Amino acid sequence: MSVPMLKIGAVLSTMAMVTNWMSQTLPSLVGLNGTVISSEGTHERIVSGLYPGSEEGWQVYSTASDPDGRCVCTVVAPARNLCKRDPRSRQLRLLTEQVQNVSQSMEVVDLRTSRDLQYVRDSEPLLRGVDGRLHTYVANPRTLTAKGLQELKGQMSQLRPLLSVVEQYRLDLQTLATLRQELLNLSIILTAIQEEIGAYDYEELQQRVLLLETRLHSCMNKLGCGRLTAVSSPITVRASGSRFGSWMTDAMIPSSDSRVWSMDGYYKGRRVLEYRTMGDFTKGQNFVQHLLPHPWAGTGHVVYNGSLYYNKHQSNILVQYHFRSRSVLLLRSLSGAGYNNTFPYSWGGSSDIDLMADEMGLWAVYTSIPNAGNIMVSRLDSRSLEVLRSWDTGFPKRSAGEAFMICGTLYVTNSHLAGAKVHFAYHTNSSTYEYTDIPFHNQYSHISMMDYNPRERALYTWNNGHQVLYNVTLFHVIRSDG
Repeated sequence: MSVPMLKIGAVLSTMAMVTNWMSQTLPSLVGLNGTVISSEGTHERIVSGLYPGSEEGWQVYSTASDPDGRCVCTVVAPARNLCKRDPRSRQLRLLTEQVQNVSQSMEVVDLRTSRDLQYVRDSEPLLRGVDGRLHTYVANPRTLTAKGLQELKGQMSQLRPLLSVVEQYRLDLQTLATLRQELLNLSIILTAIQEEIGAYDYEELQQRVLLLETRLHSCMNKLGCGRLTAVSSPITVRASGSRFGSWMTDAMIPSSDSRVWSMDGYYKGRRVLEYRTMGDFTKGQNFVQHLLPHPWAGTGHVVYNGSLYYNKHQSNILVQYHFRSRSVLLLRSLSGAGYNNTFPYSWGGSSDIDLMADEMGLWAVYTSIPNAGNIMVSRLDSRSLEVLRSWDTGFPKRSAGEAFMICGTLYVTNSHLAGAKVHFAYHTNSSTYEYTDIPFHNQYSHISMMDYNPRERALYTWNNGHQVLYNVTLFHVIRSDG
């Protein structure tokens, strides 16, 4: 029995070495070092490369003038990647998907190999015992008794599952041969793409792209605000924290502040994590901690012009906390506003008062008993937190999943669960409302925070312990000057 045991050990050792080599070498070979296979076998994908930065510019699609002489344009912001139409880009995306499939297959094989190797190791003493007995009985058959035979049968029954383990190894060897061939094919395709890329003067193309982006930025500065018409597919930036929370960047325009803040939980929280850049946030590194003097309620916080604005726990008091000085600059009551789960969003979580910012400035979304639970929108003075003007939208707050402001318009979702869509819009410039039907993919099925950032023109969401971004499509009508 020692020879079969040696063969099984050789198979296990070879499997472990091959899968380990492929899992380490394949991602670096195709430039996917951002995908890490942890010791537990779970995947952590860093998607900072997908995050739409300001350097990517904007896209403007123009149409002919309408009968009234107006130039009608549709603007998509932030911009889509200019290289997406390149056939090589499509090839690389397909290669990326193939690499992910190969990596997942390797992970399955690796997990199964580790599990079965431990099973074989646990069975080794039993194997040696059976091997010793068989040698004894072969050397001296007279020592074989009925009791000894019964015990040997019992031990052989315990070893029977090893047959399925060995059979699985045989199948896994076939899988590895297939993966090895896929790896060879990927290498050949990548070599061809690399040779093709060398035939182009990409420095010249890059200069042309930068020039176009400059012109598009100039055009966007003239466009100003627009109306929401679509929400993109979700971009998962990170998975961290509990089911509820909020994260944000400074919403002030203009601003060069690249910091990111994260606030986990909705009940009596005081710990705010400040990351230096979005890249640091995705990796969970280079952060400092702020311990707020007053605990927060809900997830409706906003960072505006270097200060955090939030609702103080078990009150309708608004707090302005300045990050640089680490001090509270202002406390002010939002008169009549409900708090402590009196009028929350549909998901609860003390979300009575939701602070937010858009191109127009700072806003508070809340409700009160005199308003019969309908959503109130108030524009705030960011220096004094005084209410400048308020609107009664007529939409019941408990029927809203979340809400956000874009260009002075409040957009409300009909749920925080899967199947949610932007269902209602209230325009403060005309004090009118409309029902909308703008779907979006609620990937992790429980949104506890959704806020628009006018600097990035993107929606920030906290979705069941995942920090997710959505790009938005805005529609603009521009009067031409002849």
